[in-house]
Amino acid sequence: MDEAVDVEALVAPVHTSQVSSNDQTRIGSLVPPSTLRRKSADIRLVGRHSEVYEPCDDSFALVDALLADRVHLEEVQPSLCLELGCGSGYVITSLALMLGEGAGIQYFATDINSAAIEVTKKTLEAHGVHAEVILTDLASSLDKRLAGTVDVLVVNPPYVPTSEEEVGGDGIAAAWAGGEHGRTVIDRILAIVDNLLSSKGWFYLVTLTANKPSEICLIMKQKGFASRIIVQRSTEEESLHVLKFWRDPLEITTDIGTSQPHLSSTRRLSRLAFWKNS
Repeated sequence: MDEAVDVEALVAPVHTSQVSSNDQTRIGSLVPPSTLRRKSADIRLVGRHSEVYEPCDDSFALVDALLADRVHLEEVQPSLCLELGCGSGYVITSLALMLGEGAGIQYFATDINSAAIEVTKKTLEAHGVHAEVILTDLASSLDKRLAGTVDVLVVNPPYVPTSEEEVGGDGIAAAWAGGEHGRTVIDRILAIVDNLLSSKGWFYLVTLTANKPSEICLIMKQKGFASRIIVQRSTEEESLHVLKFWRDPLEITTDIGTSQPHLSSTRRLSRLAFWKNS
């Protein structure tokens, strides 16, 4: 497992490079921060639908976190990987490309949006990889089937602070509407992680600063999980953290700021700005 991580190092400022607003308009939200990324889904082959969230900076950050942890992931030799809220299928496809399908690795992906299910299937097929893609609310139809068997759990949840009425709506809104502090769906996910993960399981979660990630780490610590930041990125309106959790109650939880920026509706789905230099 991971060695203890220096907390000050985890929360040190991230070096970023600015993408101008003109470049942002020209490039759009579909260009990854690095054209040199290997073993991830080809953005040109990702399925599209007007009611499905397209890969954006949070998607890229999650895949980059998995790439950064790839050696450790391969050492764990996962047998079953699960993504909750697969959207376009970019993340689960990248994970399947990264780890391969040898040695009997199984991949599962779920979404509450029927259009996302079809788009994910197209994305997987376009890349020549396979996952069982299931229409369900989080893991509600899989909790018994997969209990204690998930070695890698990845989630890019609806984390944008909104009214509770917007949570779980139809179509694309379900991909970003997170309720108060953006935590309504996240807290539901935290409640089922312990049941899903295997004894060696790892859980990767995208969070916004407004989600109070330090509080999330504390909640998971109380459940017997340690945590660390794998990727941290700042944009004009938000600070993203990709957190990793594993069973080890002796690990130190991280302490991240809890400021709560508000994202305007026009910016909720356009979030490419500052990126951490590799």
